[in-house]
Amino acid sequence: MAQYDVIVIGAGPGGYVAAIRCAQLGLKTACVEGRETLGGTCLNVGCIPSKALLHASHQLHEAEENFAKMGLKGKAPSVDWKQMLSYKDDVIGQNTGGIEFLFKKNKIDWLKGWGSIPEAGKVKVGDEVHEAKNIIIASGSAPASVPGAEVEIDEKVVVTSTGALELPKIPKKMVVIGAGVIGLEMGSVYKRLGSEVTVIEFLDTITPTMDTEVQRNFKKMLTKQGLEFTLGAAVSKVETKGGKAKVTYKLRKDDSEHSVDADVVLVATGRKPYTEGLGLDALGIETTKGGQIKTDSHWATSVKGVYAIGDAIEGPMLAHKAEDEGMACAEVIAGKHGHVNYNVIPSVIYTHPEVASVGATEQELKDAGKAYKVGKFSFMGNGRAKAVFAGDGFVKLLADKETDRILGCHIIGPAAGDLIHEVCVAMEYGGSAEDLALPCPAHPTFSEAVREAALACGDGAIHA
Repeated sequence: MAQYDVIVIGAGPGGYVAAIRCAQLGLKTACVEGRETLGGTCLNVGCIPSKALLHASHQLHEAEENFAKMGLKGKAPSVDWKQMLSYKDDVIGQNTGGIEFLFKKNKIDWLKGWGSIPEAGKVKVGDEVHEAKNIIIASGSAPASVPGAEVEIDEKVVVTSTGALELPKIPKKMVVIGAGVIGLEMGSVYKRLGSEVTVIEFLDTITPTMDTEVQRNFKKMLTKQGLEFTLGAAVSKVETKGGKAKVTYKLRKDDSEHSVDADVVLVATGRKPYTEGLGLDALGIETTKGGQIKTDSHWATSVKGVYAIGDAIEGPMLAHKAEDEGMACAEVIAGKHGHVNYNVIPSVIYTHPEVASVGATEQELKDAGKAYKVGKFSFMGNGRAKAVFAGDGFVKLLADKETDRILGCHIIGPAAGDLIHEVCVAMEYGGSAEDLALPCPAHPTFSEAVREAALACGDGAIHA
């Protein structure tokens, strides 16, 4: 029986980061993972492979739409789907192999298999039981089903994001159920590759947590790209026959029933915590109605010595949120001060244009009766963006009307996912819009648009 200071269950972004930080802090650490590779959902069937396909399909879009404008003449490339999937798999391999290298470098034991917690201080993997002074549950999440609908997922015709990453061929018609991050990203991929894509969403808007102005503009841009949207629609069932699918839904405004045929149906209605097989009930670990593990402000569960992080607990299901919690939890266990600022966790959609946000939306500030000001700048006023056919979109900065302190930021445009970090740094230290406007950004860069939005919170943007 092996003995450890910490055993982490799950090797996704939260788990492997927690394990590495524990080892760096001098704790004897092991990580339990049943997959053949490390990295969890994110590196194997989530964030990383989807970004590879988004990149590849965007290059195709550029060749078809913009190369000729730049004087790059010639026949547009054809799609070798098998090779594109091979490229995606290679990207996965490089990243998961990198985590394995980091485990060896930091002397972390990989306990291969699926773990359970028979009692506090013990983790069972296969037939072996290991002792641990501390246990961190980082078991992640799994795709959620369509609420109240008859849907059977086979990962062939009716797929989750996992199946959508490895379809044997590009479908002629795809229906996406859910207009959130996963649905819009994968819908964009297949639309660029030639599929007819229809997105069916229960709510009356796409990306429901995003700023209202961003939602409206984002939908217009995606519609212009060819995605079709049916909003305010409740899917009741998905039937499959002969390798095809039929999606039946009701419009909430008049309760009328409709149906649409598809070669592939992507169920992208969110995710749920994955804690199956851990033995939480027998252990006495408290959970929420939604299945999340309850923790205190130091990520400790109701059982002493057992902690939980990432998608398994409450909060946004984001890889970077799990990573932050992994580091902070490790530091708490090592007797240090672990900290996560949940008010400054950005969210990003990696379509083209990208969409990124952090902090409060304008509607949330209105609802709270907060006095605020808006600094907004269009990418059409940014020289770099216009040069690369990326002038659509804007930066919208929200600041306190009296103190000028940044309350939120919403970006739709080129490299939004990278630009938002500049705002996050400012918000982390209580920065103002003026603080964001003072540093001199290089020219020409997309970053200038962030500065212009900050200037717009004061005396005015220069290029607006």
